[in-house]
Amino acid sequence: MNPEQLSLYLVTDPVLCGSRGVTETCRLALESGVGTLQLRDKNASTRKLIQMAVILQNLCRRHGALFIVNDRIDVAMVCGADGVHLGQDDMPVHLARKFLGPDAVIGASARSPLEAEAAWKEGADYIAANLIFPTDTKTDLGEPLGLSAIAELKNASPLPLVAIGGINPSNADIVRKAGADGIAVVSAIMAAEDVPKVVRALLR
Repeated sequence: MNPEQLSLYLVTDPVLCGSRGVTETCRLALESGVGTLQLRDKNASTRKLIQMAVILQNLCRRHGALFIVNDRIDVAMVCGADGVHLGQDDMPVHLARKFLGPDAVIGASARSPLEAEAAWKEGADYIAANLIFPTDTKTDLGEPLGLSAIAELKNASPLPLVAIGGINPSNADIVRKAGADGIAVVSAIMAAEDVPKVVRALLR
């Protein structure tokens, strides 16, 4: 994994993108410079997830981006994804590594230094600080961590750290200055009227 691919990380949402759809939104985002794309859809059937995963994997390969599947190791294996992203309630990182092999990219969400350190020691490739600011797309995680948590989590492991939660062009700069190696967004891009414009703003 090239850590620079984590600089701008897009997580999909089939509702926020509206009639434009996930595929078209992701195509525009990848063409504009998104380096990592994560397929996340908690409500889709396994069949629909696999169908979408194959489409998005092909888009990512075309644009040299990483393709990650949220939670579903089986879907990642079937479509040949670059890896998976795991939350604290998902399969442990060390078990996922056994299934996916040494070359897979495995990300792990963390909300405390202990969780970040554990993910690193189990074999994760990057940590996601979840969540930094309030957001409607993450309603089950309690209070936002705030900017101070970025340095705390980053100091707990040598892995690249991606910040997620309420990040948009107006606050992306302070998130990076707080120590994040990359920013992950959902609504800022998925719900954007002009996807390329927002991606360019985030990259700046």
